[in-house]
Amino acid sequence: MASPHLHHRPSQLPRLIATDLDGTALRSDGTISPRTAAAFATVEQAGSTLVFVTGRPPRWMHTVADVLHHRGLAICANGALVYDLHTETIVESHLIDPPTLAETVRRLRFEIPELTFAVEYEGGFAHESAFRLGSWDADRIGVASVRAPTLISRPCAKLLALHPSMGPDELYRRVHALVGDLVTATHSSGRALMEMSAHGITKASALAGLAVRNQIKAEEVVAFGDMPNDLPMLTWAGTSYAVANAHPDVLAAVDHVTSTNNDDGVAQVLERLYRN
Repeated sequence: MASPHLHHRPSQLPRLIATDLDGTALRSDGTISPRTAAAFATVEQAGSTLVFVTGRPPRWMHTVADVLHHRGLAICANGALVYDLHTETIVESHLIDPPTLAETVRRLRFEIPELTFAVEYEGGFAHESAFRLGSWDADRIGVASVRAPTLISRPCAKLLALHPSMGPDELYRRVHALVGDLVTATHSSGRALMEMSAHGITKASALAGLAVRNQIKAEEVVAFGDMPNDLPMLTWAGTSYAVANAHPDVLAAVDHVTSTNNDDGVAQVLERLYRN
């Protein structure tokens, strides 16, 4: 059960800070507050590694990269892509192959015909005409509407499935039961929007790989999150925090709870961990 207090401080500084962005480190308007940006800088100045672990695709990372002066790495698309913020290039990818995509869509379409689909590629996004775009993509140039056979014709980082009315937790349970042997499904918004990655690919799998390459142990990692797609990362990390606005399943799973994203909850913890 999560602890409601905010005073946890390890005997040694964490070697790696991993944080989700939307709903966690970012405010609800999608911005990084000056306080949070300053806290991130303090982490790096102390010699710790700072990693942003997000469901966002790389094409949504430019503003974040600018605010953070193009420092560090981001794990994007729930672990499918590792993105270098300095060069704004993808340096590692774990994709769903076209045969798996085709079988996943076939099963889901047969059992839940109301679903519509979209795909995040390494370098773009495409959707069926009936797929209702979110605010991030509705007005963007280069967001293509295509037919299903084209949609699944090449490897992708993330398959998205949207239901017009079902609750996201209920939809997750159904999708996992139907295609959990093919892909790893999760969700991170209030919409009934499932995000599916290659089987076994999660925020935790990508973060663990990065930690191994840097000879960092899980117990040396502090992680922050707010939604079910953060759960693998939060349960893997040695110390986990949820922001107070987090999904109930996340609040129940973490070691500690900090203030909401709009109250700079992540920054509050980092300031305590890295205070002089």
